[in-house]
Amino acid sequence: MDESAPLVLVVEDEPQLRRFLRTALGSHGYRVEEAVDGAQGMRLATSLHPDVILLDLGLPDLDGLEVGRRIREWSQVPIIVVSARGREEDKVKALDLGVDDYLTKPFGTGELLARIRVALRHARGSGPDQEAPLRWGDVEIDPASREVRRGGSPVHLTPNEFKLLAVMARHAGKVLTHPQLLREVWGGVAAAQPHYLRVYMAQLRHKLETDPARPKHLLTELGVGYRLKVD
Repeated sequence: MDESAPLVLVVEDEPQLRRFLRTALGSHGYRVEEAVDGAQGMRLATSLHPDVILLDLGLPDLDGLEVGRRIREWSQVPIIVVSARGREEDKVKALDLGVDDYLTKPFGTGELLARIRVALRHARGSGPDQEAPLRWGDVEIDPASREVRRGGSPVHLTPNEFKLLAVMARHAGKVLTHPQLLREVWGGVAAAQPHYLRVYMAQLRHKLETDPARPKHLLTELGVGYRLKVD
């Protein structure tokens, strides 16, 4: 195995799922290390400095949320939760805690690999290049010049529409919770006004999606938040 290949740390107590992840990731060029509980996961995260962590929540010794919280105290390594817990409140808690993504079991290999690619792109692009132009479909956003184009033609966005789009573009591929978006776009004063997001997201979809009723890029994560899909 190429020692320069991205290293994925799998923190998971189910042997069958560890075998599946080891095979799926290994066949796509990733190096894989495994931990069977939270304590071992934190030790390996410290000693190995993995490129991505796949973290189960139902660990035998510690809740995965606590493991993620402790790792996030000292590291910004991308953390993708892989859990059978599909409740909205679990997803919101994990994402607000600082994990990068949340996959509910069962999931497909293709989706897992796509989420890992997004996480790695964010980790590599966490510096100044983060403000580089971003393209998806026929849309281009240039944060530096505050210009948005669709099909080569300028699109007029209100200041708050642009702020919302820019935040989502900065975190493209990641799920952003309602509170996260409200804080970043409108500040604390809007924390109790989730309808702001519905209104402005509808306006953005109308201006940027081919079919606003069936968006392909400005996606709703039901009960949790929104995600900009650029793949």
